[in-house]
Amino acid sequence: MPIYFYWGEDDFAIEKAVDRLRDRVLDPQWASFNYTSFSTDVSNAEIQGLNQVMTPPFGSGGRLVWLVNTTLNQHCPEDVLAELQRTLPVIPENSFLLLTSSHKPDERLKSTKILKKFAEIQEFSLISPWKTELLLQSVKQAAQTVGVKLTPRSADMLVETIGNDTRLLYNELEKLQIYAKGSNQPVDVETVAQLVRNTTQNSLQLAVAMRTGDTVKALAILADLLAACEPSLRIVATLIGQFRTWLWVKIMMESGERNQQAIAQAAEIGNPNRIYFLQKDVQSLSVQQLIACLPLLLELEVGLKQGASEMSALQTKVVEICQVCQKRRV
Repeated sequence: MPIYFYWGEDDFAIEKAVDRLRDRVLDPQWASFNYTSFSTDVSNAEIQGLNQVMTPPFGSGGRLVWLVNTTLNQHCPEDVLAELQRTLPVIPENSFLLLTSSHKPDERLKSTKILKKFAEIQEFSLISPWKTELLLQSVKQAAQTVGVKLTPRSADMLVETIGNDTRLLYNELEKLQIYAKGSNQPVDVETVAQLVRNTTQNSLQLAVAMRTGDTVKALAILADLLAACEPSLRIVATLIGQFRTWLWVKIMMESGERNQQAIAQAAEIGNPNRIYFLQKDVQSLSVQQLIACLPLLLELEVGLKQGASEMSALQTKVVEICQVCQKRRV
C-alpha cells in the first residue's frame, strides 16, 4: 500500500519511522528528484502534495511525498476532500504518500474515513510515565536497535532515569554504545549511573518530597530540574503519573483489597512486587489528600500550556501540594 499515515505525540519515533520509509522507497542517487515534503504553512500544501505524488519517479527507486503536520485528520476543506477521493485510489505503485500529525484522527470526518480505507495508519503515542513494564520493553527494543547490551538492573535504571522520552533514550543509548564499543560485556548499572542524565529520577524524587510535605527539599529539587533545562511539562507528566498511582493504590487499600495482583491491575502497574513499597508510601496519607493533589497538578499543566510563568507556576503548585500532604489524617 503506497499511502502511510503516522500520528502521535512521540515526534522522535515518527522521525525514525519516516527515515526508515525514506530509506526503503528512495534511491539515494535520485532522492533529490523524487523526495518532496510539504509543510502546512505552505498555501494549498495538500493539493500540491497530492498532485506531486501522481508524478512518476525519475530514474530508479520510488517517489516519496510527505505532508508534514497535516490537518486533514482534524478538518478537511471540500476541495481537498474531493482531491483526496480522486487521488488516493489511483496513486502509482512506485509513488508513496506519507502524512504525519501529532493529533489523533477524527473518526467522524470523511477525510479520516477515506484515509482508513486506503492508508496504513500507525500510532506513535508516548508511553504513560507510570506504565513501567511498557517503558522497560521500549528500553530493551531501543537497546537492541542501537546495539547495546544491558543488564536487567541497568535496563530498569534507564526506565527510572529517562521515562518516556524516546529521543533522550536513543541519545543516551548511543552514548553507552560508544563507551562499551569493543566489549562483549553488558553495560552495568554503575556505568549507567555515571553516564546517563538522571532527570526523571529527580522528578520522582520531587514527587516523593511533595508527598512527604517537605517543601524546602521539593523546591530545591525543582530548582535543580529547571537549572538542568528539564521541560516543565515533562516534570508535570511524571508528577501526575506518580500521584495517580499512589491514589489508586490507596483507594484499593481503603476498599479492603489485599491481593497485590488485583491492586497492580487497577493501578496499571506491571510488576505486582512494587505494590508493597507503594503501600508503604501512602500509609500516612488519606484518599482525600491524594484526590486533592491531582486537580492542582492538572491546573498546573493547563496553566503551563496556556503560557503561565514556568518558575512561578511550578513553585506555587509544589508548595500547595506539600501543604495538602502535611495535613495528616486524623
